Amino acid sequence: MTTTLSGDTSRLLATVDFVKEQDTAALLPLLFPGLDGPELRTLVEHCRFSHAAQLVFPADEAELRNMLGACGLVPTLPPGPSVVVRERLAVRHKRRAGDLDVGILRPPVVGVDGARRTVEVFVLTVPPGSDLDAVAVAEREGQHEAHVAFEVVTPDPLVLRGLCATFARYGATADGGGYNPHENGTVFYFGTAAEAKVGYRRVELYVPGDHRDVLSAHLDEFRARQPAETVLRLLTGAWTTQALAAFTELRVPDAMAGESEGEGGRGIGVEELARKVGARPRNLATLLRYLAMLGVVAEGRDGFRLTAVGALLRAGERGSMRALALMYGGPFYQSFAGLGHTVRTGQVAFERHFGENHFDHFARDPRLAELFDQSMAAGSAMFDPVPTHPVLTAAAGAPAGATVVDVAGGNGELLGRVLAAHPRLDGVLLERPHVVEAARRQLAELGPRCAFLAGDFADVPAGGDVYVLSRVLHDWDDEQCREILRHCARAMPAHADLLVVERVLPADGAYSLATAWDLHMMCNVGGRERTADHYGGLFADAGLTLVGQTPLPLDGAVLHVRRNGGAEGAASA
Repeated sequence: MTTTLSGDTSRLLATVDFVKEQDTAALLPLLFPGLDGPELRTLVEHCRFSHAAQLVFPADEAELRNMLGACGLVPTLPPGPSVVVRERLAVRHKRRAGDLDVGILRPPVVGVDGARRTVEVFVLTVPPGSDLDAVAVAEREGQHEAHVAFEVVTPDPLVLRGLCATFARYGATADGGGYNPHENGTVFYFGTAAEAKVGYRRVELYVPGDHRDVLSAHLDEFRARQPAETVLRLLTGAWTTQALAAFTELRVPDAMAGESEGEGGRGIGVEELARKVGARPRNLATLLRYLAMLGVVAEGRDGFRLTAVGALLRAGERGSMRALALMYGGPFYQSFAGLGHTVRTGQVAFERHFGENHFDHFARDPRLAELFDQSMAAGSAMFDPVPTHPVLTAAAGAPAGATVVDVAGGNGELLGRVLAAHPRLDGVLLERPHVVEAARRQLAELGPRCAFLAGDFADVPAGGDVYVLSRVLHDWDDEQCREILRHCARAMPAHADLLVVERVLPADGAYSLATAWDLHMMCNVGGRERTADHYGGLFADAGLTLVGQTPLPLDGAVLHVRRNGGAEGAASA
């Protein structure tokens, strides 16, 4: 044990000396040979050398204290959790992350230039005779977690992308990373070029805050060099769907609400949580560890707490996505098993599995019907900017008032928002009879300002000023879409506007939720998502013209449509 401890101490002491002797401007060219001039000055401006790191393996806390003391380090014990290194070790050694209690310490060091830096000490306790001995031996030899780190001074996404691009130009390769919810920081790891003039072969960029949007592209680059891991991650997507559905069905998010929620919340132990939801503690712990990896819950020394992502799966909350989790993990999950049949034959997998189309299937089951209507409202964040659309703002300013007709408006979520934002507008909601009753209850506070009409698309009422088709056309094939649009065109006065809310497929093949939903619609509904040009052609066939397009959250869009020969001078959205 003495030899092992001495080896860890020696490596840690070398790291302390390195941190004291280096500075940002001198270290960057050593890591990235050829870096100089304006690019070097830009990097020095936006990031600073903050620490170097070592992973050590003391037998217990007393040995850790001795090791740190021998290196002149005075940390605060106990260590905090290190999520990123724990996950890396788990993947590398094929261990469960929950079995690797990796801690992190950051004792301060003053450099020869007077700058205050830290030595980052990752700690994996390996008691004598532990089965973690093999991990310690391999890590001491491989030095996989030894790295130097720079902290980004200006945590701006554009700056962050620029730093990553500059590193790549000088031979750095993406080497993983992650978000640590315990300290609200995002880590980007890079491997240095073979020509690097220091012993450290890994570089970390540490950015305060949650920058998982930028991190996503970095990790994609990392995984692209590891195709087998990429395939495994893709193949286990079904596990994620069912994990979220089970988490929701058991009402675990509701049991964790309150003190066990958010960054400042206390953790709740698995035993207590299992009692609350009626689950087996060991099995629940396995589920929660998986969801912690996805950021749905966070694991700490006092148990698990609900993150902002997990909070969206609670019941009864505005914006709750609980119904979506149950739908995608329930009926739609079952039907997706027939996706190959749909691709091969064109038959809708949902209809093949359940023996009828999804509208009829849900309508016959009141529980499913309510769940489906709730799931349609679950993506309501898409609607947030709609009430401020210029067409609705102009209608609200009309001297004689105006009426908004929401065709197949579901439970009234969107129409309710529009009427709440514009007290001078009136509304009409057209829907199937059982859905109209739900909408009537939801919009009861609007009183006489909102009328309700039970019927189908042939019953679109005439005389409205603004017509709305929200997430309707993607349910249908082109010919049925033309028929729906013709009903709207016949009902619309010459001055009226039509606002179509849909996810629009990108014409250039860029990443979009619309591409995923195109697959969903094909498999479960028999409909499809479309490009703006495709919609433009459907509008033209119905005597309508697309005059503008406005982006919405969740990759949605508002398509502004008018009748051919309608009011002149319509402003482009």
